[in-house]
Amino acid sequence: MTQQPHSERAHARLSASGSSRWMACPPSAELEKDMPDSSSVFAEEGTAAHELSEIFLLHEIGEISKRARSVRLNKFKRENEHYSQSMEDYVQSYVDVVMERVNEARATTPDALVLIEQRLDFSAWVPEGFGTGDVLIMADDQVEVVDLKYGKGVPVSAVDNPQMRLYGLGAYDRYSLLYDIDKVRMTIVQPRLDSVSTETLTADELLEWADNEVKPKAVMAWAGEGDFQPGEHCRFCKVAPTCRARAEENLAMAEYDFAEPKLLSNEEIAEILAKTGELQKWAKDVEAYALEQAEKHGTKFDGWKLVEGRSNRKYTDPEAVAELLKEKEYAETDIYKPQELKTITALEKVLGKKVFSETLGSLIEKPPGKPALVVETDKRPELNSAASAEADFGDDLLD
Repeated sequence: MTQQPHSERAHARLSASGSSRWMACPPSAELEKDMPDSSSVFAEEGTAAHELSEIFLLHEIGEISKRARSVRLNKFKRENEHYSQSMEDYVQSYVDVVMERVNEARATTPDALVLIEQRLDFSAWVPEGFGTGDVLIMADDQVEVVDLKYGKGVPVSAVDNPQMRLYGLGAYDRYSLLYDIDKVRMTIVQPRLDSVSTETLTADELLEWADNEVKPKAVMAWAGEGDFQPGEHCRFCKVAPTCRARAEENLAMAEYDFAEPKLLSNEEIAEILAKTGELQKWAKDVEAYALEQAEKHGTKFDGWKLVEGRSNRKYTDPEAVAELLKEKEYAETDIYKPQELKTITALEKVLGKKVFSETLGSLIEKPPGKPALVVETDKRPELNSAASAEADFGDDLLD
């Protein structure tokens, strides 16, 4: 089976991965369509993890031999700069989850079909809409789509996830003529957060969502119609830095008079707290966009100029510096810094999660983090405030 490299795959204008954005803000798709795609080290790491998972999974389901697996794995290790033992460990944990689901399906359907990296077309609801399902598992009355999310910055749930639902829709549309599919199961595995989430819908529920929620918004998005709606979905929008609707939403914060913060009510403070995170993201996006335009395109902004930033001196040849000082009979303690351990994250990446835990687990501690004020939906448990502690313990606090 020949797999097309992830980096070379086409992307739909109304993609499944961007569906949370174009469904919430339909006209954003029209503004984004001619803008080039950008990459990052995080995206490249994700692509590498997917390619590594393919090697493991193709062997697990019998598509390639053990020897072929070794040849491909060794080639991957040599050629991919993002490979590490830690990545292999995390990918293996994802593969383990996939094979658990495969074995579960085969327990009821011995000839359950397992497909890797399948193009899924949902253009019956989204103009030219398609995506790629990492893993499809076909049993008698159910299809499951499993998706690997290698990132660890943002937890992602499969519940109410439009990307996963569109993948499920594409899988149903493609295979419903061959299988009597009653249920569509969608699973996201985020191994670096030790997270597995699943949503299961009946075929009727999924089709109703597609007809009533997706199709009308996709039609508007394709035509560039509808209202701009700023929100959390702006995070990966290509026009986020220059979007007027987003700017107006954030500039509305100026209605508050911060000269006398003691005059703000608790209700106003709560409202401000809810907006400051997005306000900070927007400001950083605008700054980054302006710098890129000035540096790469010579754009001028009134009252601002492009200058050389501060920099630190560095040795052109560290070894030559050391040798010269030794010739001058300076002690090594004067020349070299004391040796120090690599960071926990760096060592875990070198050793791999399992070996790191087995070898150093007893020597690692995680002290309590500094208190942080977050939204109520955050999964972390709530800390007791000083006031509530006093109420709980009363006079004991005075002893």
